[in-house]
Amino acid sequence: MRQVIQSARTGRLSVREVPEPKVRAGSLLVRTRASLISAGTERMVVAFAQKSLAGKATARPDLVRKVVDKARRDGVLAAFRAVMARLDEPLPLGYSAAGDVVAVGAGLEGRFAVGQRVAVAGAGVANHAEVNAVPVNLVAAVPDGVPDEHAAFATVAAIALHAVRNARIGLGDVVAVVGVGLIGQLAAQFARLSGARVVALDYDAARLDLARRLGAEAAFDLAGTGLDEAMTRLTGGLGCDSILIAAATESNEPFLTAARIARDRARVVMVGMTGTTFPYAEFMKKELSVVVSRSYGPGRYDAEYEQQGVKYPEGWVRWTETANMEESLRRMTSNGGLDVGALVTHRFPLIEAERAYDLVTGNEPCLGVVLTYADAAPAARPAFAPPAARPKSGQCVVGLIGAGAFARSVLVPELKKISGVVLDTVVARRGAQAEQSRETFDFRAAAADEAAVLDNAAVNAVIVATRHDSHAGLAARALAAGKAVLVEKPLALSFEQLNQVCAARQAAPAGAFFQVGYNRRFAPLAIALRDALAAKPGPKFVLIRVNAGALDPDAWAAGAAEGGGRIVGEACHFVDLARFLVGQPIAHVFAEAAPPARAAAPAEDASIQLRFADGSLASIAYAAQGDAKAGKERIEAFGGGATFVLDDFRTLAVTDHGRTETMGGGAPDKGVAAELAAFVRAVREGGPAPVDEAELIETATAILAVMDSLQSGQRVVL
Repeated sequence: MRQVIQSARTGRLSVREVPEPKVRAGSLLVRTRASLISAGTERMVVAFAQKSLAGKATARPDLVRKVVDKARRDGVLAAFRAVMARLDEPLPLGYSAAGDVVAVGAGLEGRFAVGQRVAVAGAGVANHAEVNAVPVNLVAAVPDGVPDEHAAFATVAAIALHAVRNARIGLGDVVAVVGVGLIGQLAAQFARLSGARVVALDYDAARLDLARRLGAEAAFDLAGTGLDEAMTRLTGGLGCDSILIAAATESNEPFLTAARIARDRARVVMVGMTGTTFPYAEFMKKELSVVVSRSYGPGRYDAEYEQQGVKYPEGWVRWTETANMEESLRRMTSNGGLDVGALVTHRFPLIEAERAYDLVTGNEPCLGVVLTYADAAPAARPAFAPPAARPKSGQCVVGLIGAGAFARSVLVPELKKISGVVLDTVVARRGAQAEQSRETFDFRAAAADEAAVLDNAAVNAVIVATRHDSHAGLAARALAAGKAVLVEKPLALSFEQLNQVCAARQAAPAGAFFQVGYNRRFAPLAIALRDALAAKPGPKFVLIRVNAGALDPDAWAAGAAEGGGRIVGEACHFVDLARFLVGQPIAHVFAEAAPPARAAAPAEDASIQLRFADGSLASIAYAAQGDAKAGKERIEAFGGGATFVLDDFRTLAVTDHGRTETMGGGAPDKGVAAELAAFVRAVREGGPAPVDEAELIETATAILAVMDSLQSGQRVVL
């Protein structure tokens, strides 16, 4: 299929062939009939991508700080790779579209039907693409009589509608709309439909004229004179009851205008991107309220709502982003009163998207720019003609499932350094990302369906680098297909998933094995520490301190559903590391956690105690509340009269008989390169797995037992 893609590094925009996405549970596959380019919002996105690295850094100092912190923590090279991987990630453009349902995901049977017309929303979801996979709460049914071109306005209309709701308009209120671009025109119409007397304010005479034709009672040029007097006459000297700022400017002039024309205790709603240094004295004297409108409405920026389909109780949250889309579409019917057809100024076929964006980012006047899609037969999924026989001995033919930042910045670059590796197929949920990875790293093929790897007889090695909830299922399928699989941690989020992997491994054909991405046990200094400890008699005591730092609460890894929470998702690294250093089976675990920062969120700060078969102990302190600049990982080990300190995988200090020797001192090496080399070597030699698979099952059991201990408050015996 074709999709509009922009390079984050160069800013270049193009229409590219990418794999078609796959329908998943809780989502719909939608063939696009029309999509809308929002001149204001998308102009800013495109302009940012076209900036130089220095320009990007100036515009986003928050990201610069993250890069500096990563460089301090992991080294300049790792930070550079992460930045380049992020910049290489293709930027899908678009966030408002309409089309036909072509596939219904599990759980939505009966709610939607193949062939049904729908509007779809969301950046990175409702892309300018021939086919999109869209979570259910970002979908709204299109009423009969509403053309596809009009339905493509549903998202931007919902943005305007939510802003009007935030204005709390009453019948007869005077509402000023400052800036009557696309969002402003829609907001002005919704304000009129709510019973308000609407005043349009702008510098563009054509837009002011359009606002009058669409129902505004008055319209004034902000560059003219006499605005104050006119507003006094219009409002009987009271001033406006509400002001909607829908302008796109770096100036704070819209706030100055709002303060001048507002009545006492009026409400100012910001729905555009403007300067925010509002005039304090004027706002204070009139006791004005300022509301920054949350895009489409409640649900926006809530991953559980948008990505997982979690509903809000309607008694408490009536007008969600989905409901606002539905109401916007209802208002587009013949008797609904919302005219979006008048807002269309230009149409381009998808293949001419570059011309469309040249228009939007140029100086030619435009408002609603619509991309149209040819009525073609559904695109066929990529076809494969695998050879009848498995690859010859000595080859490692890799299929990568998951092309996120870690895979692109770390795993694949390291793989490419290893001789005898053939990069066959890369799979990503977003087809554009798969295609970008194929092009960047010279994979043979790209796909959006993992079957392109799992059912491909040419592939004998699978790397699973997807979100955590899919690890076990994909690993089991790869094993059942007779492939060697390196699955990123954690192996499983539940004992049910873990049993699925165990059953698949036991039934797997010869040559199949699995390895978990516990790279730290391959780190040179970790191996040196393990060997030094093994040389000491008696039980050992290991202390592992992890200063993990805060994670964005909306990040998928922080959630229980996809990420399993940070204890399962990352602390498992250190349970495995302790098992590796001690070299003995884990006998039992005990764990306690501090209350999470958010109610119902998984624990982030935990103390984990491990006891081993020989009496050795390990204590893991996993903390999310500290400052990440202080260094992330410190391991102290004690045994046979010696003390060992491994500091962020940079240095290992050994103190024995009063003398301290230090090794290392360069950039941190957490063992990723050695881990991949060991995996490739095992694949080429036909096994066995680089790490005892029973030990990996033990580690996975232990981290799940940690979660049981957190819940029960009891010691859990393995």
